[in-house]
Amino acid sequence: MTETLIQPKPLTAKDFSSDQEIRWCQGCGDYSILAQVQKVMPTLGIPKENIVIVSGIGCSSRFPYYMNVYGMHSIHGRASAIASGLKASRPELSVWVVSGDGDSLSIGGNHTIHLLRRNFDINLLLFNNQIYGLTKGQYSPTSEFNKVTKSTPYGSLDHPFNPAALALGAEASFVCRTMDRDPKHLQQTIFRAAKHKGTSFVEIYQNCNIFNDGAFEIYTEKSSKADECLFLEQGKPLIYGAQNNKGIRLNGLKPEVVNLDSHVSAEDLWIHDEMDFYKAQILTRFFDQPNSEHSNLPRPFGVFYEHQRPTYEELLVQQVNQVISKKGTGDLDKLLRGSEVWSIE
Repeated sequence: MTETLIQPKPLTAKDFSSDQEIRWCQGCGDYSILAQVQKVMPTLGIPKENIVIVSGIGCSSRFPYYMNVYGMHSIHGRASAIASGLKASRPELSVWVVSGDGDSLSIGGNHTIHLLRRNFDINLLLFNNQIYGLTKGQYSPTSEFNKVTKSTPYGSLDHPFNPAALALGAEASFVCRTMDRDPKHLQQTIFRAAKHKGTSFVEIYQNCNIFNDGAFEIYTEKSSKADECLFLEQGKPLIYGAQNNKGIRLNGLKPEVVNLDSHVSAEDLWIHDEMDFYKAQILTRFFDQPNSEHSNLPRPFGVFYEHQRPTYEELLVQQVNQVISKKGTGDLDKLLRGSEVWSIE
């Protein structure tokens, strides 16, 4: 008698949706991010039971409740540390960290930079809405200078963090940026991050329509998006604009906007190379700062930088095996006793 093998049904986005009531404000950008992550997950070919989402504290950190995978709503700012421990002990798992700009860059800033430099094979989704949403509208590490909030009634005096530049400074092996209101680009970026072997830093512009509505409107609205957004594509010139009539050219190390016409062609423009660390640093500085030479430049979206280097968990397993081959498996009881143990008769 021949047995018929039953092939498992392909997973869909619905398979990654939990039965929990979603408790975000109506219109919050988190809904879009959740939907795109649920759409990407089935395409990764990873069993649900091998996926873990760890979050900290904040609006974004309710994410594990809404995903039908393993998850942990952890401690404020410590999601990266908990996820690192999990990946070190269970390297076969697909581990994701979901966090906000306050959670990851303020109380959790130290853990974030060490996750990036160690290069665990973990995906970090940073929801950046430039505000503290859960605690009702205080300024955050990414809030713009002179931001008036409940905690800064006369305007913030802090210079804001630039998350992508911070990630590169911490030697992240994959740095990118996307936005909640561009579902297609968001899906593509999350997929790229998931396929990268090493720590993936994904900054996501996310609108908080209650406490910081319209913070990224210039990049999401049809009337301004084409002239304000620069979508990075590997091996292609940096071209943007409603008519694809603008480009970025390097004058030495200084980027400048040029109009494509009979005097300037695509061949004269900066060609994007995701493996060029130095040019990636320049791209992260395409930021609107008062009186900045870069204030007229478009905001880049896509993969700034990708570099392959050994992951922490790979090096850890390698080191453990090397020690075992030289000294054997060891005796835990003997190790705990050490040389400071005596017997009482």
